[in-house]
Amino acid sequence: MPKSYRLTVFKDRIGAGVRPGAGRDPRVLARLVLGVLLIGNLIAATIAFRPWADSPQQLETQLVTLRRQQQERKQQMERLKILAAKSEKARAEGDRFLASYFLGRRTAASSLVSELNTMAKASGIKPKDHSFAFEPVEGSDSLSIMTITANYEGSYGDLIQYVNRLDRSQRFFIVESLAATPMQGSAGVLNVSMKVNVFVREEAALPSPVEPKEGAKGTVASNARREAQP
Repeated sequence: MPKSYRLTVFKDRIGAGVRPGAGRDPRVLARLVLGVLLIGNLIAATIAFRPWADSPQQLETQLVTLRRQQQERKQQMERLKILAAKSEKARAEGDRFLASYFLGRRTAASSLVSELNTMAKASGIKPKDHSFAFEPVEGSDSLSIMTITANYEGSYGDLIQYVNRLDRSQRFFIVESLAATPMQGSAGVLNVSMKVNVFVREEAALPSPVEPKEGAKGTVASNARREAQP
């Protein structure tokens, strides 16, 4: 039998087994869609359950590490809260300290000169004239330094007592310079010239110079005005 006859018969049999329109059969399309959905579900399940994930021992180690990190962060937060509370307490105490021991600039002139005169008289030394000036403190917006130049008359012993009283004062007087010379015609009496510094709280305006009530001469107000002018 010729070979071409056999090939023709084989093609006819294959063509008879394939019905026309089979490619557009709805059941075939449904099966195709179901197959695609099944493959998608398998992929989603694989991603969700992660069969390649770490072993239980590794997961336990990670859990322990996370708990330790959480505990460390909690301790850090507690330390930060303590530091914040201490900082707030220090700020409040600093404000109270400034309010208690440093006068405001408006009232510093009259109050401090009056205190100096009171201590001088208690020590037996005679106050004469005073003048003052203000200078800013570098690096501080809340404090200025007030320099008081004062003259006195008294004995050496009275001067020592006066300096001791200045040293114990709660106003923190700082003696910048002190000069004492014998007064002519008065045995044992010294002319004392002293420059005292004291810190004051900064305010908007300069204080009005006020003449001390006792022990000061008329030069106090004029000197104060001259020193206070910008």
